[in-house]
Amino acid sequence: MKNRNISYYIYNKKTIERIKTKVNYLGLEKNIDTFSFLNFRLISCILLFIILLFFTKYGAILSPIGVIVYYIAIEKILLDAQIKKRRKRLEEESIFFFEILSLTLETNPYLKGALELTVRNIDSSLSNEFKKMLLDVKLGKSFSESLIDLKKSIPSDAINTIILNLTEASLFGNSISDSLKNQLNYLREKKILEIKGEISKLPTKISVLSVLFFIPIMLLLILAPLLLEFIT
Repeated sequence: MKNRNISYYIYNKKTIERIKTKVNYLGLEKNIDTFSFLNFRLISCILLFIILLFFTKYGAILSPIGVIVYYIAIEKILLDAQIKKRRKRLEEESIFFFEILSLTLETNPYLKGALELTVRNIDSSLSNEFKKMLLDVKLGKSFSESLIDLKKSIPSDAINTIILNLTEASLFGNSISDSLKNQLNYLREKKILEIKGEISKLPTKISVLSVLFFIPIMLLLILAPLLLEFIT
């Protein structure tokens, strides 16, 4: 199968693995696979090069520059930007999800059973990832191996730390309650810091809006009488 895909002849292994990692980070919601993205980017780069070369005035200069910019930008837009949005959403969902899991573990110390009960009662992207992980367990994969594979689809270091703790608890029988509470506190503090960061940016945004909109209007009001006098 590997030899049949043209991407293996064009891209080096490191590039393919890097794109594969990013595509996996899109999780169950992804609508593109690794080789589809690589092939699409390659074909669209060729078409863009031809269009710029033959249909623009300075095609010899614009075509290589345009293709390089497009080559970099398409990965940023289709992969990096989506991963960033998904990371933020998963971290927002994780606080509630792991709080419910922590409460469930108090009454059901069996980790697999607590996870099954939690995902049945929560509908979110993070919950769906855990549902898939539990489905893999039912299909024959070990519980710890499924947790390790789950990390490949989660672009958040904070959530992956919790998953790592769950894996260790599964393998060595460690208590997960205290560690889970500590990680939840970290996620809450991180969320508060992000909110404070957004608030701190508001004065700058307001200043920019003032320059773009309010100052021209004020100048127009001040100069309006002079303009009318000049016109009349």
